[in-house]
Amino acid sequence: MNILLPTDSFPPNCGGSGWSTYELARGLMDRGHTVLVVKVVTGAGGPQRQSEYEGVRVIEHHAYAPKIPGLRNYFKNERLYPKLTHRLEALISANQIDIVHGQHVLSAPPSVIAARRRGIPSVVTVRDYWPVCYRGDLLHTPATLAMCPGCARAEKVQHGRPRIGFVGLGQTVARMYLRGNMARKIETLAGASAVIAVSSVIGRDLVARAPELARTRLEIIPNPVNIAALRRRAAASSPLAEPYALYVGKLAVNKGTDHLADVIQQADLDWPLVVAGDGPDRAAVEAAARRSGRDVRFLGWIDQQQTATWLAHAAMLIFPSRGPESLSRVLIEASALGVPIAAMNTGGTADIVEDEVTGLLSDSEFELVDDVRRIRHGEVLRHRLGAAAANRAVERFDSVAVVARIEALYLDLLKERRP
Repeated sequence: MNILLPTDSFPPNCGGSGWSTYELARGLMDRGHTVLVVKVVTGAGGPQRQSEYEGVRVIEHHAYAPKIPGLRNYFKNERLYPKLTHRLEALISANQIDIVHGQHVLSAPPSVIAARRRGIPSVVTVRDYWPVCYRGDLLHTPATLAMCPGCARAEKVQHGRPRIGFVGLGQTVARMYLRGNMARKIETLAGASAVIAVSSVIGRDLVARAPELARTRLEIIPNPVNIAALRRRAAASSPLAEPYALYVGKLAVNKGTDHLADVIQQADLDWPLVVAGDGPDRAAVEAAARRSGRDVRFLGWIDQQQTATWLAHAAMLIFPSRGPESLSRVLIEASALGVPIAAMNTGGTADIVEDEVTGLLSDSEFELVDDVRRIRHGEVLRHRLGAAAANRAVERFDSVAVVARIEALYLDLLKERRP
C-alpha cells in the first residue's frame, strides 16, 4: 500500500504523539508499505520543505499563524484547513496514495476531506480529547481529578476561570466561534472511514459525548512503541550509583507535579527523586522541593536517549497526573523497561497499569503516598510489578503487534471500497 500520514508532530523535535507517528511509519515500512509523512508546521510560514528522518520521507507543510491569541487559533484551524486539504489532494494523486491516516487535530480534518474528494479511505487517530473539548484536555478546573461534566461539549467553551486565551473578543463572539469550530471538527471526523481511539477511556468518551460518530467505525488501538529499540537505547550504564525515584513529563498543574514534593515527604522517601522535564510550574515545584528538605534533582528536558537511560535504571516511576490522561507514552516505556510504577488512576492509565499486577494505581494523594512507600520498602513487590509490566507491554503495545492491527484495518477498509 501507499500510505499518507499527515501529522502535527514528528521527530526529531516532538512529543509523544510525534514519536507514535514515527513508530507507525517505520512499522508500516518494515511490513513492505510505502509511507509519506506530511508534517504541519505553524508559525512564520515559508516554503514547503522535503526531508528524510531515519528512512521516512517527510514533507513539511508550513503555514503562517500569528502570535496573537485567538487569531492564532483561527489561522491554525480555519485558514489552515483549505490549504492543507488542497496540498494533500495533490500528494494523493501524485503518489498514488491508497489510504490517508490523519494523526492529530490540525492534520485530521484536512486528511478526511482530501481522502473523500479523491475517493479513498481515511483513518483518524484520536490521541486526546480534541473532538469533544476545544482545549483537548477535558479539564473543568485544575483542582479536580474528574473529567469535565460536559460543558465543553454542550457550550463549546469551558466554564470557570477563562483559559482559552482569547484577547479583545467579547464572550459572545468567542462562543460563536468555538461552536462553529467544534461543530466543523466533529462533523468532519464523522466522515472518516474509521476512527482509532488510543485508549478505552477516549473511546468511551467519544461514544458518550459525540453522537455524531454513532455511524463511524471506531477501533481501540494503542500507540505503538518499538520495545526492542527502546531496550537497546536503555542499555547504557545507570546515571546514578544509588537507587532513585523518577518523574518524567511536563511540570504543570494537570500533571500533578505540584504534589510531588508533598508525596515524597509524606512517604518518607529516602531515595533521590529525579525530575526530568520542564514547564510553567517548574519554579513552584523547585520551591516546594526545597521546603520539603528531600533530595530532588531537576534535569530539565532531556532527549529520547537520555530518557530511556534514566527510565531503565529507575527503582520507581512516580506518575502523579491529575489527568485525564489519554495514553501516556512514559508509562508504556517504563512498563516495557520493567520499572515499578506508582500512578494516579486517571484517564487511560488503567489501560497500561493494572493495579497490584503491573503497578499500583491510586485515586487520591493519600493513596499515592502509600503506594510510593510500599514500592520503596517492598523489594519483592518491585520485582513482581516490574516483571509483569514488561511482559504486558510486549503483549499490548509493541509496535509489531500494534502496527499489524492498523494494517489489518487499512486492508479491511480498502476491501470495503472495492466494487
